[in-house]
Amino acid sequence: MAGYERERAPGNIDTTKPNVSRVYDFMLGGKDNYEADRRMAELALEIAPDAPEAARANREFLGRVVRYLAAEAGIRQFLDIGSGLPTQGNVHEIAQSATAGARVVYVDNDPTVLVHGRALLAVDDDATTVVEADLRDPDGIIDDPEVRRLIDFDRPVGLLMFAILHHLADEENPAGIARRMVDRLAPGSYLAVSHFHNPGLAHPEVSRQAFAAEKIFNETLGTGRWRTRAEILACFDGLELLEPGLVPLPEWRPDSDDRAEPGITYHTFVGAVGRKGQATPA
Repeated sequence: MAGYERERAPGNIDTTKPNVSRVYDFMLGGKDNYEADRRMAELALEIAPDAPEAARANREFLGRVVRYLAAEAGIRQFLDIGSGLPTQGNVHEIAQSATAGARVVYVDNDPTVLVHGRALLAVDDDATTVVEADLRDPDGIIDDPEVRRLIDFDRPVGLLMFAILHHLADEENPAGIARRMVDRLAPGSYLAVSHFHNPGLAHPEVSRQAFAAEKIFNETLGTGRWRTRAEILACFDGLELLEPGLVPLPEWRPDSDDRAEPGITYHTFVGAVGRKGQATPA
């Protein structure tokens, strides 16, 4: 992506290289993206023309999950890992509209996200904050003083990992990282995950598209893994999987307000929610 002129951006953000959060922002129709991001998005659209619909389906899935956890499951505190750029329907807006006093901590290691997230929360909102941290250090996240200022880990937490674990390489053990974080949470907590998926022989044409997308992603934007069903389910080991289980995003408790209509990406973006039960006596 060399050769792009540096566009004006807040802070010392490098606009000459594509950025995952900004590409996702472009797919959602946002304005916080630059030429390098749009070029990367164009490459992705050649393989998956419905990628913007997949991005919207992920956003709608997030909304349904947060509303369920806040309004029905009694969750009053949320830890959103890899939160991405602010857009319509942010976690704190959804949670706080469903239950008064809900607390939300956004965690990201992307300087673009931090700049825009902190600008969004510059208003007086003592129940929401943005923390700079890396998913690959789960204990560092949970022990961070700013995280602990809002999150009481002796009480149930909604742990959100939307479109983040597929950016970890296999050798980084994403399922192990998810389990390490869940192990630190109180019983009654929930883990919600959305993840790129390769359906294999169940959908051969879609599987070929997933392999092609993965190749482009890893050549231009960093690490991206379209994992198997078994690999994704490993993130929920020891948890009670809520109905309907691990499914394409539009199939998880659909709502009449949903508008996303993914095509070829329908089976390559899946999600699930699991609940941590009481500890088993030794």
